[in-house]
Amino acid sequence: MTSQWIVSETQRLDAFLADQNDSVSRARIQKAISSGFVEVNGEEVLKIPYKLKEGDQVVLKSQWDERLEETEIIAFDLSIPVIYEDDDCLVIDKLAGYAVHPGSGMAEDEKTILHGVAYLFKERSIPFSSDSVLVHRLDKDTTGCLLIAKTREAHELLQSQFEKRDVNKSYLAIVFGVPNPSKALIDSPIGRNLTDRTKMSVLRTGKSREAKTSYLTLDSTDDTALLQCDIYTGRTHQIRVHLQSIGFPVIGDSSYGSNESNSFSNSMNIKNICLHAWKLSFLSPTKMKVIDLTIPPPDSFVDALNVLKIDRSTI
Repeated sequence: MTSQWIVSETQRLDAFLADQNDSVSRARIQKAISSGFVEVNGEEVLKIPYKLKEGDQVVLKSQWDERLEETEIIAFDLSIPVIYEDDDCLVIDKLAGYAVHPGSGMAEDEKTILHGVAYLFKERSIPFSSDSVLVHRLDKDTTGCLLIAKTREAHELLQSQFEKRDVNKSYLAIVFGVPNPSKALIDSPIGRNLTDRTKMSVLRTGKSREAKTSYLTLDSTDDTALLQCDIYTGRTHQIRVHLQSIGFPVIGDSSYGSNESNSFSNSMNIKNICLHAWKLSFLSPTKMKVIDLTIPPPDSFVDALNVLKIDRSTI
């Protein structure tokens, strides 16, 4: 299906399209542009860094992803744990330190979760297409539930559930400071940072997109708190940005942390971002029933709880 948007502020074309297509890699978006699948104000645009202006109409032609030459992903065994599997999908426990897919600025030989998924498909003798397996994404250093589609048809059905917000996602986050109130809804739009394009920010401009995150404090100490975060939208870095915006950055998050929180993380020797995709609930296209999954946090997360003297029994 052809997609179209009206631009609200000046922005690079590839960055704009990447913001509208959260589950597609920047490299894939750039290839769509250079291959002639994008029009601006009715004219085909082939320049990846093309500058959009307010009021421009952007069109991404239908079935563009099916007609592009397949991006080569070589199967590589990352020993990714498979938590759930049926004929249409599988859920993996994403490993920390791996980007979900290749992107700009990465080394050519850098392995990603897609390489590991390709290996899982090879083991199962399932045809692999890098553009129809990722239903959603997780940040490079975030662990936990990641839903993978086995077929293009399942990919479309599962992504439709995400678009309609029929999927429930809960995360665990350890933050610096103790939120008051102990539970709340953060309803603040998120957009690309205006000065650092690798980061996101809470923005109240036409370029930002709706973003909602609720949190519930499960336990706290004088300096930190363990939160359950439920997200109702899927913006890039959403939980990290929202928690930072209310003054409670995630422990171990040097990108969105404050000087004080980063110093605290270092003093406690916590090097990993304390953010884990804990629970996932979705409708299986195969079984036509709701699948509820919970993945315990990794050892690094548990070690942080112990060091910070946070009660683990709450999870």
